[in-house]
Amino acid sequence: MSKVQGGMKCLKYLLFIFNFIFWLSGLLVLAVGLWLRFDPETVELLTDDGAPDTFFIAVYILLGAGGLMMIVGFFGCFGAVRESQCLLASFFACLMIIFGAEISAGVFGFINKEQIVEEVQKFYSSSIADATNSNSTAIALIYHRTLNCCGGSMSDLSNELCADAPPDTKDCLSAITDFLNEKLHIIGYIGIGIAGVMIIGMIFSMVLCCAIRNSREVI
Repeated sequence: MSKVQGGMKCLKYLLFIFNFIFWLSGLLVLAVGLWLRFDPETVELLTDDGAPDTFFIAVYILLGAGGLMMIVGFFGCFGAVRESQCLLASFFACLMIIFGAEISAGVFGFINKEQIVEEVQKFYSSSIADATNSNSTAIALIYHRTLNCCGGSMSDLSNELCADAPPDTKDCLSAITDFLNEKLHIIGYIGIGIAGVMIIGMIFSMVLCCAIRNSREVI
């Protein structure tokens, strides 16, 4: 028999629906994380030997958060149906941990945003500067092809790799900045959205948990 009645019973089913949506959100976060990790353009630009891996740290955090959200969402659904104080309290604690991780990831991304861009720009600049190295030349050509750019300064435009580039070709340093900002903004927007959803989930779980406890005290 259900321990909660009336409005709290409605809240119970709202929490179940919320947790199902939360589980789907975790699936979405996991899918976006996998897309960012295995996106052909990202893989080409950032997986060569010597390429900076700071960007992928944020992606791995996103993958971990998505997987954890799916697990927590499943147990949250189970706790709401069973009206278990223990499961609901555990669900609340897990949401707090994920919320803290989201904040940490956001702060990490914000602090290291410029560093990530600069590291990739330096990696490209060193590649195009060393034209005698076939591996460096191959890396520079990957950037030119993927980002539709060439060179990073006026001196680079005289490089033989940019000899056939049209005059209005975008420089690669600007192209790298735009490319990484777009990817990092995706991570940021997802993080903000998920944080808002988690706050609602924490409120629902605590209200229902208190209602279950009160109903037991009345009995």
